[in-house]
Amino acid sequence: MTEEKCPQLVDYFVVAGLDPAGPWRPLDEDGKAASSSSSSPARAVEPVTDLVVIAKGLGEEVPEGFTCIEKTLGGHSAELSAGLINNPHLYLCYRRGRDKPPVLDLGILYEGKEPLKQGWYVIETTPYSRLASLSAGGAPTAHRVFLTYRRALDSQGLHTVGITDIALLLPSKGEVAPHTFCRVDKNLNTGMWGPALYLCYKRYPRYPQEDLEAFPLPESVPVFCLPMGVTVESWPLNTKYQLPVFSTFVLTSASGDKVYGAAIQFYESFPRELLSERQCVRLGLLSVVDRRPITNRSLHVKKSICVLSHWPFFTVFQKFLTFVYRYSISGPHVLPLEKHISSFMHNVPFPSPQRPRILVQLSPYDNLLLCQPVSSPLPLSGASYLKLLQNLGPENACTLLLAVLTEHKLLLHSLRPDVLTSVSEALVSMSFPLRWLCPYIPLCPLQMADVLLAPMPFIVGVHSSYFDLYDPPTDVVCVDLDTNTIFQSDDKKPLSWRSLPRKPGKTLFNTLTNLHRTLEKICTPGQEDATLEFLLTDFDQIYRRQKQLELEIQEVFLRFMSCLLRGYRAFLLPITQAPSDTTTDCSSLFNLQGFLKSRDRTQQKFYSQMTRTQMFTQFIEECSFVSDRHACLEFFDECVQKVDVEKPEEVRLIDLDESHSGEHTVFIMPPEEPQEPDGSECPALYSYETFPTLRPDLFDQPQDQLRVPAKGSAPSSPAPRRTKQEIKLAQKRAQKYSTVPDMWSKCLLGHCYGLWFIYLPTFVRAESAKVRALHTAYDVLKHMENRKVVLPDEVCYRILMQLCGLYGQPVLAVRVLLEMKKAGITPNTITYGYYNKAVLESKWPSTNQGGRLRWAKLRNVLLAVAQFRQPIKRRQKSGSVGSRGAVRDPAGRNKAVDENYNHVSSPSRGGLAGKLQQLLTPTRHRVSVRRAASVDDRRPGGGGGGIGRRVSDQRQSRKSQVAETLLKAKDRLVNATSEVLLSSCSLCRSCNSLVYDEEIMAGWTSDDSNLNSSCPFCSASFVPFLNAEICDLGPVSRYRTRVFRSRSGSRPSPPALPDLPPVLCPQLGGSSVGGAPQVTVAYLSPLVLRKELESLLENEGEAVLAQPQFLDSHSIIFWNLVWYFQRLGLPSNLLQLVQASPLVSQYFLNLFLTAVRVRLLWDTLTPDTDQWPPLYILWRIHSGTPMRSYSWRRHNHPFTLSFLEEVLRWVGMNEVHKAVTLFLDTLAKQPGSPRIQRSLYREFLFLTLAAMGKDHVAAFDKKYKAAYSRLSNTLSRDELRKKRVQPPSPKAIDCRRSFHPTLEC
Repeated sequence: MTEEKCPQLVDYFVVAGLDPAGPWRPLDEDGKAASSSSSSPARAVEPVTDLVVIAKGLGEEVPEGFTCIEKTLGGHSAELSAGLINNPHLYLCYRRGRDKPPVLDLGILYEGKEPLKQGWYVIETTPYSRLASLSAGGAPTAHRVFLTYRRALDSQGLHTVGITDIALLLPSKGEVAPHTFCRVDKNLNTGMWGPALYLCYKRYPRYPQEDLEAFPLPESVPVFCLPMGVTVESWPLNTKYQLPVFSTFVLTSASGDKVYGAAIQFYESFPRELLSERQCVRLGLLSVVDRRPITNRSLHVKKSICVLSHWPFFTVFQKFLTFVYRYSISGPHVLPLEKHISSFMHNVPFPSPQRPRILVQLSPYDNLLLCQPVSSPLPLSGASYLKLLQNLGPENACTLLLAVLTEHKLLLHSLRPDVLTSVSEALVSMSFPLRWLCPYIPLCPLQMADVLLAPMPFIVGVHSSYFDLYDPPTDVVCVDLDTNTIFQSDDKKPLSWRSLPRKPGKTLFNTLTNLHRTLEKICTPGQEDATLEFLLTDFDQIYRRQKQLELEIQEVFLRFMSCLLRGYRAFLLPITQAPSDTTTDCSSLFNLQGFLKSRDRTQQKFYSQMTRTQMFTQFIEECSFVSDRHACLEFFDECVQKVDVEKPEEVRLIDLDESHSGEHTVFIMPPEEPQEPDGSECPALYSYETFPTLRPDLFDQPQDQLRVPAKGSAPSSPAPRRTKQEIKLAQKRAQKYSTVPDMWSKCLLGHCYGLWFIYLPTFVRAESAKVRALHTAYDVLKHMENRKVVLPDEVCYRILMQLCGLYGQPVLAVRVLLEMKKAGITPNTITYGYYNKAVLESKWPSTNQGGRLRWAKLRNVLLAVAQFRQPIKRRQKSGSVGSRGAVRDPAGRNKAVDENYNHVSSPSRGGLAGKLQQLLTPTRHRVSVRRAASVDDRRPGGGGGGIGRRVSDQRQSRKSQVAETLLKAKDRLVNATSEVLLSSCSLCRSCNSLVYDEEIMAGWTSDDSNLNSSCPFCSASFVPFLNAEICDLGPVSRYRTRVFRSRSGSRPSPPALPDLPPVLCPQLGGSSVGGAPQVTVAYLSPLVLRKELESLLENEGEAVLAQPQFLDSHSIIFWNLVWYFQRLGLPSNLLQLVQASPLVSQYFLNLFLTAVRVRLLWDTLTPDTDQWPPLYILWRIHSGTPMRSYSWRRHNHPFTLSFLEEVLRWVGMNEVHKAVTLFLDTLAKQPGSPRIQRSLYREFLFLTLAAMGKDHVAAFDKKYKAAYSRLSNTLSRDELRKKRVQPPSPKAIDCRRSFHPTLEC
C-alpha cells in the first residue's frame, strides 16, 4: 500500500517592503510610505486586467482607460511591427482595474509551430476588428504571431495578485530586464530587419509566483507583514543593526478558514539618491544652512519576509525565517537563497503518523525539528495558553473570559507582535464550543485601525506604538500584555471575574492560580540556537512538561465551559412538524426559558447576557443542523457528560491519542551543492548587500508535489463517516465488553447491524420501491431494539435519517427519532443535525386529505365487522375437526415430527430407551417407508390428514404474510441455477483442530486491526478463513424443491433443498465447466470489517459496493458481508454481483443465473479425507440420507453402526458422560494417534443434529456441560483439554445464541 502524500507545510513565501530598483511613487515629505510589497507599484496601483493591440498607422486610437506602451525601458520606440514591410505601427496597450480577475501571465504564440496552452487567450484582433498579428501581412497562416495572456480564475476573486507592470526592451541597445521583471524569451520582431524586441512584466515578489488553486494569495499580506507601515530612518554611521522582530498574524476568510502568517521585520540600507533635498534635510543627511552632505549618518528602511501556512508552527517558521535572513546578510555562498526557500517549501511535509518527527537540516550549522501536533478533538489553532497565563495572570484571564462570553470590545496591545497573536488566539479558543463571529484581527495594521470605531464587538490587537498616534475609543476594554493591566471606561461598571457562575468560576480561578505558580517555576526561555544533539536527546525532556502544562490550562477552560452549558441538549427542540417561517429561529430550536430556569437564580443576569450573544445563537444552530464543526461539538457533548458528576474537577476531559505517536525521525537534508566537472567545489558567487529580489529561474521545481490542504466540509451524502471521537468511543466499549462473556456477542451483533446500515444507501438505491426499503430498515431498527442489541454508535439511526431526507420521508425520520429515544439513546450533535435537515428539507404530506381519509375509515370499519363475524361462522362449521385426524399416543399426547422425519417422544427418561431402539435402525427401507408415510400424511384424505386440518383458520390468517414470503422464496428457488455454500470453520495449524464459528467469535479481540482469533484447544493465535463454494444446480424442478415448516412454530426457516443428489456437486463431476469456483478469504471480525469497509468507501466512494468488480477487487470484504447479512437474515443485492462476476462466468459460460441461493454450513466445506470421517457423516451414510459427497477414503475407523447407536442411546438417556467414556475408550484401543480434527463435543453435537434435529441443541449443551463437570472429577482439566473433551466457553455459547438461527450441518 502506497503511503498517502502529506499536506504541504508552507504555502507561500512573501517579501514585503520598498523596492529601490522598481518604479515607485516618491515618499511624502515626512519620509514615510504606506506599507507595500517590494513591488510597491503593485500595491499602490491596481493590477493589469485587459490587454489590446492597436494599429496607430491605420488611424486607431488608444481606447479609453488604457495606457499605451510607446517607449522601451531605454527610451526607444516600443513599436511592435518595426520589422514589417507594410508597417501598421502596432503598439501594446493595457488597462488597470478591479472589475475583473487580473492577468497573471503574458506569452507569445507562433501559430502553427506550437499549440495554445489551456487557459490562455489570444489577442487576434484590434479593438477596431483588424488583425493583430505581429508578422508580415502577406505571411501564410502557419507563420502568424500573436500576443497571449492568462487570466486568474473567477473563483479566485478580483483581488488575486496579478501583473502590475509591463515593459518592452531592446537587447541590442543594451537594455536588460530588471531583477523584478519576468522576460518572455520569444522575439516579437519576426520581420526581415530591425532589432529584436522582447516583452517583460512584473508580478508580486513571492514564491510560488502562481496562486494555488485551493488557496489564492490574499492581497493584504504585505500590510500585515509591516503593520506599522514602512519607514525610512537615518542612523549614526556606526550604529549596529537592530535584531529582527518576529511577528505573527491570522487571516480569516469569509467562510471562517484561518491562514497563519509568520514574519520577521528587519532593516537594510537604502540609497540616498531616491530622496528629495527636503527629505534629506529632515532625515539629517544635509545641513540646513549650506545643504552640505553629512557623511556620518546612514540610511535604512524596513523590510519583511513572511511565510503563509494553514498550520500554526510559529516557532519553526521563526527559525526558518531567521536562517533565511542570516543567509542573506552573510556570504558569499555557493547556492543562491532561492534554493533554500524552494527546498523548505517542497521537501518539508506536515508531520504525520508515518513521520511524527521531522529534522530539517537547513545548513551544516542550522537545523530545526518539527513534531506532530497533539492529537486532540479540539480545533487546531495558534493559541498559546502558556503565554496567556504568563502575560495576564489568573484574575485577568478569568475577567477576559467573561468579556468574551458577553461579547465586549477588546483591544489588546503589546510591544511584542508575536505575543499578540498567541494571546488573541487563546482568547477566542478558551470559549469553546462558542465561536467568536465578530471582527477578529490579532495583529491589526495601522491603516486598518478604523475597525476600532465599529459599532459591534471585536477582538483586535495592535502594536503599543499605536497609542503614540491615536487614542482608543472610550467604550473599548484595553488590555496591556506587557504590564498585565486592563483599562476600562469609568462610565460603565468594570468587569470582574466574580460575575461568572460562582462554583465553576471559583474552581476555574483556583486551578489557574495553581497552574500559574507551576508555570513560573518551569517556564524558561527557549533555546534559539539548538544543537543537533539537543534536538535529538533533550528536546522532549525540556518541552514535554510545557506541552503538558499547556494542555492542563486548556482543559481548565474546557471544564468550565462544560459546567457552564451542562444539560443544554435537554432543551433542544427537534422539528417534528411541517416547517414554517419561524422553524429555524433560535427560539424554535431551543427552549431558552427552560434553560434559564434550570440555572441558579443568582446567575440569571450572566446567562441572560450570554444567551443573547451571536456566539450562543450560532452554537444552537450548529447543534441543530449539519455543520463542519460536528466532530468538535460531539467531543464537547462527551465532556458535558463527564463533568456531570459530583467532583467534575477530578475528571480528565482531554485524552491524548498516543496511538500514532512515535520516536521515528525523518531527516531532510539541505540542498545539494553543485560540483565542477572535475569534482572540485564550485566557487561561491552569491552575495547580497540587501535582501535580494527573488529570481524565479533560481527556484527548484518540486519533484513530488505535496498535497495542498483542502477545505473541510460536512458530509452531504449518506456515507458512513464516523468521527474520530465516535471511533474512539466504540473502541473503548468493545474493549470493555470483550471481558464480559454475555456482552461480547451483543457487541459483535451491533457491529454486524452497523455493517448493514452502512450498506443501506446502496441497497435503497438499487431497489425500485425505495420507500418500502426504508420501512424495511425501520423494521430492522425495531427488531434490534427487541433483541437488545448493543450499538457501538449512532450510525444506524443517522444513515436512515439521511436517507429519509434524501427520499422525502420526514414522517419516517420522526419515527426513527422516537425509536431512538425509546432505545434510551440521546442523539448526538451529528445525528441531531441530520435529523433536522431531513425533516426541514423534505416535503411533508398534506394534512387535509379530504375524501381519502373518510373512505379509509369506512373500509377499516367494514373489515373489522367482517373479522368479528368469521369466528361465528367457523364455530358453526368446525364441529370436531380438530380431533378427527390427530395421531395420539396412549398418553393422549400428539407426536412431533422433526425435520429428519424421525418420531421423537417426550423427553421423559422412562420409555426413551425403547423408542430410541426403534429409532436407531437406520436402513434404507425404513427411511423410504418413513418418507412414504410422511407423504401420505400430506395427501388429502390420508391417514394423517388431520395433522394439517387441526390448524384453525384464525391461525392461518395470522401467518398469511409469512406464507406469502415463503411462496416468493420458493418461486425464486425453483428458478435458481446456482448455489453458494459458505462456511467459517477453520483449521488451527498448531494443534490440527477444527475451530467453529462461535469459537472463532469468542476468540476475537476488541482491536479493530487484529485479524487473529485464538484456538480454544491450544490458545494459539491464527487467522480464520471464510470458505465459499459456488455450485451449478442446473434447472431445478418443482417437485424437488420443498420449503420447510418452521421448527419452532413461530418463525419460518429459510427454504432449503435437502434432497440434492450428489451429482449436483460440481467438484464431483457435476454439470459446471472446469469444477466449482472456490474462494477462501480471511474471516474478519465485525470490528475489523467495519474499519476496512469505511476505509474503502472513503477512498473509492459508495458506488464501489454496486459495481461488478467489487467481488473480484475486494473479495474479502464482499464475502464477509454476504456471510453476516445471511446470518442475520438482512436483505441485500450483493448476490446479484455473483451473477455478473468474471470469476463465476468463466465456470458457467452457457448458463444464465436467474437466482443465487446461499447456504451457511457449520462444518468445513473441504474436509481432510485422510482423517477419519466425522460421526454425523457416518450416520447419514448408514441412514442413506442424500448429502454432499466428500469422497471419503476407506479407513479402518472404529465407528461402527452399533457404536453410533450406543452413543445416541447414552445421549438420549442423559448419560452423556458414558458416551464420552465410550468414545475415549474406543480411541484408546486404536493403534497410533487418532485421526480426528473435531472435538468430542462437536462430534456428539453434529451426530445429535443429524439424528434428532436442531431442536435438541440447547438441551444437548446442558447435558454435555453436566457430563464434563462429572468427568472432571476423575480426570484433570488439562488432560481433558488435550483430548479435546472440554465444551465451548460461555462466551462461545452466547455468540451462538445471539447469532441464531443455528447453521446447517
